[in-house]
Amino acid sequence: MSRRRAEAARIAAWIARDLAAAPPRAKSLVVTVWGDALAPHGGSVWLSGLIRLLAPFGINERLVRTSVFRLAREGWLAARQDGRRSRYRLTRQGLRRFEHAYRRIYAPPSADDWDGSWQMLVAAPAGIEKAARSELRRELGWEGFSALAPGLLVRPARLEGKSPIAEILHAHRAEGGIAMFVARPAGRAGWAHAWVRQCWDLDAVAVEYRTFMRRFQTVVTEFARRDADAEQCFVVRTLLIHAFRRVTLHDPQLPPKLLPARWPGPDAYALCRDFYRLTHKRAEAHLASILHTEGGGFPPAAAYFHQRFGGLRP
Repeated sequence: MSRRRAEAARIAAWIARDLAAAPPRAKSLVVTVWGDALAPHGGSVWLSGLIRLLAPFGINERLVRTSVFRLAREGWLAARQDGRRSRYRLTRQGLRRFEHAYRRIYAPPSADDWDGSWQMLVAAPAGIEKAARSELRRELGWEGFSALAPGLLVRPARLEGKSPIAEILHAHRAEGGIAMFVARPAGRAGWAHAWVRQCWDLDAVAVEYRTFMRRFQTVVTEFARRDADAEQCFVVRTLLIHAFRRVTLHDPQLPPKLLPARWPGPDAYALCRDFYRLTHKRAEAHLASILHTEGGGFPPAAAYFHQRFGGLRP
């Protein structure tokens, strides 16, 4: 067996072992593929193309159809029929959710520029409809907020451009029920670390990051040795981003001043960044080969795709 074939066989064996050890849930994997691969190309796809795209992950047609149906029912996707074929696209609500959930994946870790102030969201006792509370808290959690007390969510204040918080509150019709403040606690400096311990389980997040790196380091090294198969690039990239997404959703992305020593987040980010830069051309080639045959061509990636992880070469 040639060296190239042997390396491909090792990657194939790793993929098989990984899928057997940690089979991804169909609906969650659809969300990952849509956010990572489809959204930059217009965010729509024929259902038949999506079925073929997910086949290498062991996700069968029935599971794909059920997952897409549920996402449409939850407002993430909308369908268009063309005879017996269905084409699904992101709704405006779905696009907003993807932007909030995925922005943190590709952006570099927090800079050491925190000024010691905190953002605080204070909810009126009956200011939010009960049906919206769970989803609202989940989205605010994606933005790094956690409960310090009943009706009080906090996070270290961030220097950012257009804040998504007002948009999130508007989407859940909660503007009138929540007030936002920026404040700097008085007293001893230890308060900040006490709040961190109360609001976030950073030890658990650190374990998740280290487990993630152990899981993927070996196969990432294999890709660095050669020009890997395009499908393998897409499959491993998807599994990598799928796992990294799950960890980052638990990570409040606190300022470095508030993190424990030897925080593993930057190393996990670097692993994703380096693999993405190494394989994105071949992964995109596989994506195009599967979806271009569905009619109507395959739109090129939007400009923001090439800004991921600090910049990808077109």
